[in-house]
Amino acid sequence: MKVLSVVSHPRQDSLTFGVAGRFVQGLADAGHDYEILDLHRIGFDPVLQGADEPDLSVAEQSFSPEVEMEIRRMKEHDALAFIFPLWWLHLPAMLKGYIDRVWNNGFAYGSNHLHHQHVLWVALAGVSKDEMKKRNYDEMITHLLNVGIADYCGVSNSKVEFLYETLDSHPGHYEMLLNQAYHLGLNYAKDH
Repeated sequence: MKVLSVVSHPRQDSLTFGVAGRFVQGLADAGHDYEILDLHRIGFDPVLQGADEPDLSVAEQSFSPEVEMEIRRMKEHDALAFIFPLWWLHLPAMLKGYIDRVWNNGFAYGSNHLHHQHVLWVALAGVSKDEMKKRNYDEMITHLLNVGIADYCGVSNSKVEFLYETLDSHPGHYEMLLNQAYHLGLNYAKDH
């Protein structure tokens, strides 16, 4: 399986990128191919402009060259993974803009849907599991990503994994999170 792993964080020395590295190591050890897409490094513009505004009156439409290139990239992969910090209980603006612009009408929804077999959302949360459950934040985020985005675009096999307490800089804790990421990659298709 070829997995597009989209990473959204401004710093390559971040825990998010450490997690991404261990995740794709697990993918490789399980025999999968992968590509890491660093949205910041490619200079992706998350702001939806007129050329990429969905036109629901047509079955298919053309988009800006940047979006057309990302659509081609997605078509080359069988499955998707998103690795990102959870900011304000949501996707970072860069990743939200990527979905707004690239998962567009006639490609991801409308007359066509995504062909991908699996989507995995790896969300790095600064808070504990108990704090996420306190007001059902975990359920809210999981529903949004699995149902509101993935299933709407035709991918029913979608899963959200939270890596908790990412602000705890104790080396043992970071290693535990990195091991979790490795096992998510190693068991990617099995866990879905």
